[in-house]
Amino acid sequence: MPLVSIRHLTAYRYRNPVALGEHRMMLRPLESYDQRLISAELSITPEPSMLRNTHDVFGNCVTLARFTGRTDRLAVESRMTLEHTPQPAFDFDGEAYGAVLPLAYAPEDLPDLARSMEREHADPGGELEAWARRFVRRAGPTSLRTLLSDMTHAIHDGFTYGTRLSGAPQAPLETLALGTGSCRDFAMLMIEAVRSLGLAARFVSGYVYSASQKAGRAGGGHTHAWVRVFLPSCGWVEFDPTNGIVGNADLVRVAIARDPRQAVPLHGTWAGLPADYLGMDVEVEVSVEACADVQPAPPRRVAQGR
Repeated sequence: MPLVSIRHLTAYRYRNPVALGEHRMMLRPLESYDQRLISAELSITPEPSMLRNTHDVFGNCVTLARFTGRTDRLAVESRMTLEHTPQPAFDFDGEAYGAVLPLAYAPEDLPDLARSMEREHADPGGELEAWARRFVRRAGPTSLRTLLSDMTHAIHDGFTYGTRLSGAPQAPLETLALGTGSCRDFAMLMIEAVRSLGLAARFVSGYVYSASQKAGRAGGGHTHAWVRVFLPSCGWVEFDPTNGIVGNADLVRVAIARDPRQAVPLHGTWAGLPADYLGMDVEVEVSVEACADVQPAPPRRVAQGR
């Protein structure tokens, strides 16, 4: 059970003092069976006049900040420590997951999954769908476990990773044509590909680390992006095509959304001259150490009266 510590600093620089508008931050990891938050601290300079915590439509943790006065620098630093316990992507009680394509979701799930099944990028010539169908067997049912694992590894092995810290993801057709992209480009390529096959998929933003002695994961040193696909019996299963990871090993979730624009770690507004903006600096440091398993306390005997 790794103990993961994360420091994330974002600093904006301005030539002259500017007025800051509202800023929206998604930096706090989501707590779940595999992620237990131990501590979380948020430091903002200049100090906001208002700071409010809320949840968005997906249940992500969102912090809203408002400011008064003017400043030539805005710095937001988040420090977090959590226990991370990766879980198997498919296997339960030693039995292999056996769902196949074509897949029909349960009628009671469809209303909630429908928007995550809708494609967001045009594919007029069917090029992306044709690429996705390379992983479908020509005869007989296709194992979803095999299809999604093969697609994850195909992107990892067949595309060239490149860091791009700002801007929207490339269109999937552009990523296919270029053969290169950032983690969010690869995530959107896989999301749209599996949606073309009738599966529900979502965009995940967070952090990646390496719990082994191997070389660091691609996408380290800044925020990372990957994919979640909804599968019967398994629920939402994670796939990182940038690193070829099937499951949630080494992945710390912060935000889950249908569209990447809904999972931006930090954004806001400012008022001043266009030439006042000098740039943005981002530092992400992730450290990992082994964490001894904590044994649960033995059950207590409760005396019952008559």
